[in-house]
Amino acid sequence: MPEIVWLIILALCLVVEIATLGLVTIWFAGGALVAFFVAMVTDSVLIQVIVFLAVSLLLLFFTRPVAKRFYNSKRTKTNVDSVIGEQCKVTETVDNFNGTGTVLLNGLEWTARSKDETVIETGVRVQVCAIDGVKVIVEKVTE
Repeated sequence: MPEIVWLIILALCLVVEIATLGLVTIWFAGGALVAFFVAMVTDSVLIQVIVFLAVSLLLLFFTRPVAKRFYNSKRTKTNVDSVIGEQCKVTETVDNFNGTGTVLLNGLEWTARSKDETVIETGVRVQVCAIDGVKVIVEKVTE
């Protein structure tokens, strides 16, 4: 009977993992699979639970970082993330105190603010450091 419980836990973990893709419950599914095999050998529920927790936590802490790095390595930056690090030209003086500033970035005009509160004059080359809402945060490019 405990074998069926471990198979149900395994199935539930797999369903949750497929639904969320969070790389968390898959490790508990691995623990449930090992606990299922242990349940076929012994009737001790305590041993099964200890094996389930041990295997699940070992998988979670030792293989999740590697899997997450591999999983995220092929992800391409899109939209706003892709402009961070880009260089652009100031088209209106960037002055945080007065709330002014625009830059021309990839053919589009963006409202800009200075990263370090300095005034950046028109025509200066800047680099995008971050995005804050609809504004780009920029700093002067040192050549």
